[in-house]
Amino acid sequence: MNLDAFHPTRRAMIRGLLLASGFAPAMLAVLARAGANSKLPVVPGVQELSGDVRINAAPAQLGQLVNPGDVVRTGADGGCVIIIGEHVYLIRERSEVEFFAEDFEQDESGAISGQIKILTGAMLSVFGRTRTDFTTPFATIGIRGTACYIDSQAERTYICVCYGRGELGGAEDGKPLETVTTQHHDSPRYIYPKDASTRIEVAMAVNHTDDELRMLEALVNRKPPFDDKLQNKGGGKYGDY
Repeated sequence: MNLDAFHPTRRAMIRGLLLASGFAPAMLAVLARAGANSKLPVVPGVQELSGDVRINAAPAQLGQLVNPGDVVRTGADGGCVIIIGEHVYLIRERSEVEFFAEDFEQDESGAISGQIKILTGAMLSVFGRTRTDFTTPFATIGIRGTACYIDSQAERTYICVCYGRGELGGAEDGKPLETVTTQHHDSPRYIYPKDASTRIEVAMAVNHTDDELRMLEALVNRKPPFDDKLQNKGGGKYGDY
């Protein structure tokens, strides 16, 4: 993967994730871990930090647990990777995310479900089997056992359900807008405020990569389902976005 094409913060985050999470600084090692038969320990909490990252206004620390109701904020040079239960989150710079402040549930196995608020900024997430609901100022996204990239912008929300099923709606009026089922970044969307002439619009897949998804899934001993499909097809390479 050519890291030079990315924003400096994002480039440092990817390099840091490769090193700090036990990956060798080569994508081959990441793919080997993602496809390994042996199970590696899943370590909850903050896995990687870059730049200014704060949890509840205090500087974040490596290994720090993120609990229901915690708010994570990143500065202009900030980014982090967090594991909560079966889920992994890569938070971009200039973001504010409130984790599971509402409808939080944890079953006997430790699986977590609930609601996450992305007030501003962007986050790439991979999930276990439980349902998670996202809200932004303009959109709601209900997902279960999937992956998604969400960018809460001033004038609209960008959503890519990278694989799996997502129920998209308007946050201001609760209006259902569309249910998408995707295999490989098939149905990115923009969602606009309720008074906009268009509420939902087809978008391109941008600003997140397959290799990032592979790395995040590997941290919880999984791999993206599109890699299984690739193997079954006998070769080729899916592109990055």
